[in-house]
Amino acid sequence: MCYNYAVRFVWLHHERSKVCEPPYHMTQCTSSARLERQTPAPILKWAGGKRALLAQFAPHFPHPSQYQRYVEPFLGGAAVFFHLQPAQSLLYDLNPHLIEVYTVVRDHVEDLIVALQKHHHDRAYFYALRAQQPSTLSPVERAARFIFLNRTCYNGLYRVNRQGHFNVPFGKYTNPTICDEPGLRQASRALQQAQLAVADFEVVLDVATSGDLIYFDPPYAPLSPTSSFTSYTSEGFSPTDQHRLAAAFRTLDARGCLLMLSNSNAPLIAELYHGFHLHPINARRAINSKANGRGLIQEVLITNFRAADRP
Repeated sequence: MCYNYAVRFVWLHHERSKVCEPPYHMTQCTSSARLERQTPAPILKWAGGKRALLAQFAPHFPHPSQYQRYVEPFLGGAAVFFHLQPAQSLLYDLNPHLIEVYTVVRDHVEDLIVALQKHHHDRAYFYALRAQQPSTLSPVERAARFIFLNRTCYNGLYRVNRQGHFNVPFGKYTNPTICDEPGLRQASRALQQAQLAVADFEVVLDVATSGDLIYFDPPYAPLSPTSSFTSYTSEGFSPTDQHRLAAAFRTLDARGCLLMLSNSNAPLIAELYHGFHLHPINARRAINSKANGRGLIQEVLITNFRAADRP
């Protein structure tokens, strides 16, 4: 069952007990003379982004000599991709606007930088740009609009209403970075050998081969029956979808792929991935309507190999 991208607010990665990317408190457009990063950082703030968890993931990544191609079917903020910088990648997501942003960054980064330099941090300007119809813009203009809204909206959330219009309110940032020139160029270089496409995660069953490293970062299973949980999609990511994902995981394991998957430390997940290696990961819930609902929580990183197996 494929699902589409009409995003609902309720979820907002409420059960994705992961750290939201930190606010940007830099100049609106960084100088081109600024030193380039050694490793690309995520270019988007993304609820559930893995940037803050990479240190805990590091002991569980396979050695680069063990795989030649990297596959990620829930791309999101792409923190793991940018950290690994694989030579060959297949990157998928069901959000067509997100995939378009990464495609523009890969293929037209200098045009994107010029387009981003036209935007400025202002409440009235934010709402005027948010009201624009993306269909009237070029791909580069749409990507610049997406990045601007992402970096200046509340918590960098991605949410659209039933009509498909982005409706996250203006964020409370003092001086957010709108155009990070060195970061965008680093990301563009990292994406040069990546194939990008809009697709359901089951596309991996058609493309993955033995020796591929596949990282799944799906919408998380709720921690309790009363937990509020939908997803980026109007239909949500239901228990049926979690079962569908687990079946794909087992199929790919039998095929000889190297597999990693993040999810909540929920009973359903322990049941679905019984027999694999479940590694506890301490994350911080950063998005919750109640202050006492935020804080450290344990999730799991699931692998079909042990770190000790690495050469």
